[in-house]
Amino acid sequence: MRTEQEMMELILSVAAADERVRAVAMNGSRTNANAPKDRFQDYDIVYLVDDIEPYLREPEWIDVFGERIVMQTPDDNALFPPERESRYAYLMLFADGNRIDLTLIPASESDAYLAEDKLTVVLMDKDGRLPALPPPSDEDYRVRRPGPEHFRGCCNEFWWVSPYVAKGAWRREMLYATEHLDIVRDMLLKMLEWRVGWDTEFRVSIGKSYKYLERYVSEDVWRRLMRTFPDGTYEGVWAALYEMGDLFRETAREVAGLMNFVYDEEEDRRVCEYLRRVESMGRE
Repeated sequence: MRTEQEMMELILSVAAADERVRAVAMNGSRTNANAPKDRFQDYDIVYLVDDIEPYLREPEWIDVFGERIVMQTPDDNALFPPERESRYAYLMLFADGNRIDLTLIPASESDAYLAEDKLTVVLMDKDGRLPALPPPSDEDYRVRRPGPEHFRGCCNEFWWVSPYVAKGAWRREMLYATEHLDIVRDMLLKMLEWRVGWDTEFRVSIGKSYKYLERYVSEDVWRRLMRTFPDGTYEGVWAALYEMGDLFRETAREVAGLMNFVYDEEEDRRVCEYLRRVESMGRE
């Protein structure tokens, strides 16, 4: 596996030799001092270029980065239309295990791009025109303190979607039930995130897909969270749903008390009664 030094030298040498590339920047976990370092970290690279079109007419130009296992060009994927038509990304996993997510952005959009992410660092500026950036910070990714309306919306979504899970389990529609179980779990994760935020004075990030959450919750909470993933049986779906409800209720009450919010106990009670009624119907 090529080392970080080898990869960075390659990324910068390719840019230096190409007159169309006017600057190079990087963001993501490799610029985040608070992110754990390991061999699977991506290289999130941006080439600020004069014009994107010539690169698109020569798709083989990226071969210089090495042998690829697989590549995705999300801006060409009809399933996921691009958010910005002026940019073009190459997501490349190489045979040695390294990965580069390389995005081409018109140099004319430099100011807008540099303002998007506080983790951005400039690696090369051929024209010396880019502004000086402050040291990279994960501030944009930290847990944000909720307002009462966010808390209420999270609670309402949790209890509104829970009956969908029950309905799917009663109908013996496993995919439907588990899809909605995932939505319910996401609200639980959001509530746990807010609890962590309070404990850390909203100064930490728990990462994409809540990947650092385990660091900040107790072993008991983590074990209970793991029990919200069903085992492929309908009994497992019911058990996961009830586990989620108990953990959500406990955490939401804590958050409400700490942040002076109101937890709707009646909504909780009515939905739980309904869930138990639907489950009992399934046993008739």
